[in-house]
Amino acid sequence: MHPSTNGLPQPLAHQSLNDLDALSTDGDVNETPMKVFIGHNLGRRVFSMSVPFRDFYSLSDVANDREVGAVAQRPLDATHARNLAKYMLRGLVSAAAIRREIVGKEAHSGFDEVLNELGDQPYFSLQPIVCNIREVPFGGNGQGGIRGVRLETTSGETAAFKVFLAERHVLWVVDGQHRRAAAAMVLEFLNFVRSSGKYPAKAPVLHPAKGQEVSGHIMDVWNEAYDATRSYSTLTVEVHLGLDIAQERQLFHDLNKLGKRVSSSLALEFDSSNPITQFIKSSLVADGLVQVSDRENKDWATDTGEMPMKDVVAISSLAFLNKSNASGATPAVIEPRQTTVHRLWSQIREIEGFGEVKAKENSVAAQPVVLKALAKLAYDLNFSNRRPDDGADLYEKLLEAIPSIDFSHSNPIWRYFELNEGELRSNGLEDFFRWLPDLDSNANRDIGAFQNGFMRFGAKHNDIFPIIGDMIRFQTGLPSRHAK
Repeated sequence: MHPSTNGLPQPLAHQSLNDLDALSTDGDVNETPMKVFIGHNLGRRVFSMSVPFRDFYSLSDVANDREVGAVAQRPLDATHARNLAKYMLRGLVSAAAIRREIVGKEAHSGFDEVLNELGDQPYFSLQPIVCNIREVPFGGNGQGGIRGVRLETTSGETAAFKVFLAERHVLWVVDGQHRRAAAAMVLEFLNFVRSSGKYPAKAPVLHPAKGQEVSGHIMDVWNEAYDATRSYSTLTVEVHLGLDIAQERQLFHDLNKLGKRVSSSLALEFDSSNPITQFIKSSLVADGLVQVSDRENKDWATDTGEMPMKDVVAISSLAFLNKSNASGATPAVIEPRQTTVHRLWSQIREIEGFGEVKAKENSVAAQPVVLKALAKLAYDLNFSNRRPDDGADLYEKLLEAIPSIDFSHSNPIWRYFELNEGELRSNGLEDFFRWLPDLDSNANRDIGAFQNGFMRFGAKHNDIFPIIGDMIRFQTGLPSRHAK
């Protein structure tokens, strides 16, 4: 099933430098030696190897340009690649810091400063990149193979193989093109910082202090991070051999579609890298302000009072950053704001029925969109560039009022857009229009429906929570955000 030639597993061929597999020697003189392990992934022979971080880009390529031939990849998502680059950069800085400890160097405060700006976590790692070398025969027939030699222990056992990749042996990326692009961004960033002495103001922007000068002790960090890319930091690569385009595409499909995605809440619960998730677990959950779950219960009758982790992250992210996800959060931004956001959750916990069994039936505040409205108010009054001069006082007024707001389903303000003029007057809502966007605006006024005694807000949270925020402003005596 797995033939060999002269004792070497195909497609390795033990030939002289002058022969090079009896193929044309054009372009084959410059070879890159690589140590590999031979494996058989479901019976198909593969190489497993570690490639220095700095070298992988030059050894590989991606078939996603229709002008250069058959396509075996999806288009590159630049945003995803940039986020991966930020992760890699943090990992390299962390690796450099650990390396200092291993070699006995004294601690350097610059590493803690950089990781505080970029974000730290307990562990960094990248999954293997899957590639294919097209310029070898599929299955191996002893011709057109890759020159290789066996590496043996002193007792004669095979330890690994050393293969020599010629320039024609391109590592065509099947799964990992975004990791490849991210690695290139990291190298470009490090080269720019080291040569110019400042952070890039344009792409690749991987550090929040874009365009600023780099101080001397921080430059030590970037120099050591760059050293990591060319020495002890590697990318693990699984190399398939001789696949054609159809086989590459099948492999891409299988690697990306046969796996089961983990739920967002479970992934966030396991994540210790983001300062917002750290804040939730170390403060909100630890202090008993909220109970989190890794799944969402859509049956209100069996509601236990727990909230999906993804919703708690979205709400907290709005309060910290004015966006519904925690991506890009760094300790330097989040830590000074933690007390303010913690106070918000402390008052939310005082809402009648919140966090209890059948919370959604007892209070609209158990619906995440309502809490997003409160979080948005917290951000606007404390951290927004357009916060009012008396924002701090208004925030204190909001916090004091939260436990006494009528968050019951029967509160008529939630049904404002369904009430007639008489009902508006009888419920004291005739002036509420002053707190709402102008009628000629594109604001979504279909915020939900009152059914069987319950007010169920809609699913378009980004459209709805600003309106709910206006309703809360009106009930607490806060000024209209539309006031001129």
